Amino acid sequence: MQDDRIFPLTRWVAILVVPVLVLAFIILYLMPERTTDYFAWTIKPTMTPMMMGAGYLAGAYFFVRVALAKRWHEVALGFPAVSTFVWFMAIATVLHYDRFNHSHPAFWAWLFLYLATPILIPALWWRNGRTDPRQPAPNETILPPAIRWAMAGLGLINLANGFLMLLKPDWFIPIWPWQLSPLTARVVGGWFALPGVVALGVAADQRWSAARITLQSQMLGIVLILIAVARAWAEFDPSKATTWVFVGGLTGLLLVIGGVYGYAQSSRR
Repeated sequence: MQDDRIFPLTRWVAILVVPVLVLAFIILYLMPERTTDYFAWTIKPTMTPMMMGAGYLAGAYFFVRVALAKRWHEVALGFPAVSTFVWFMAIATVLHYDRFNHSHPAFWAWLFLYLATPILIPALWWRNGRTDPRQPAPNETILPPAIRWAMAGLGLINLANGFLMLLKPDWFIPIWPWQLSPLTARVVGGWFALPGVVALGVAADQRWSAARITLQSQMLGIVLILIAVARAWAEFDPSKATTWVFVGGLTGLLLVIGGVYGYAQSSRR
């Protein structure tokens, strides 16, 4: 039945995920130098855990909105992106199992999370997706083709970068703006793949109401990553072109998403 409702199970999973993501944000973003004490593995330098923490708080915001949303299609776009991300984390965990602190409770929480969610999140998306009417409502703001093509281009670039980091982390370690290991390269790749899938979803669905909440989450994450860049600037190598590509690319992405958001909201009014 295409009544656009959100099933109770979807809401309950969202509610249960939020505190886990907030705790991860506190540890990784606010205490990035203490990952040995509080996290599943030791992560150095601090830019990597802060980037992860920024993404986790953005995810917490998204799942709060899932729990409170009235219509499924308003949050559906985020589920394929989260599904892609959790598969990246699961693969990185399997490939680098020896790097984790197996005696730490945080490791068991991490292991459970990334064993369960690669099945659970896609299943929720598939099950709840049957309620999506997939048609614009009356007076719906429609994203113009130019914006959707631009988002498709951004999505393909980010997704390709993410998959290359997953498959060929050694290509990125020498050129990356800050120090990476094969494990952290693959983890960072997941954080590129996620917004890539979001952008492709925006390109595929012309309804602004389908993109709005997920793009709010994306903007929050990018702002936090840029703040992390300022905090961890000493860990960056300014002589590498990728340093400026990373900072400029993030800033440009924020401006593009913010521009799309402002345009669509003004058209909506």
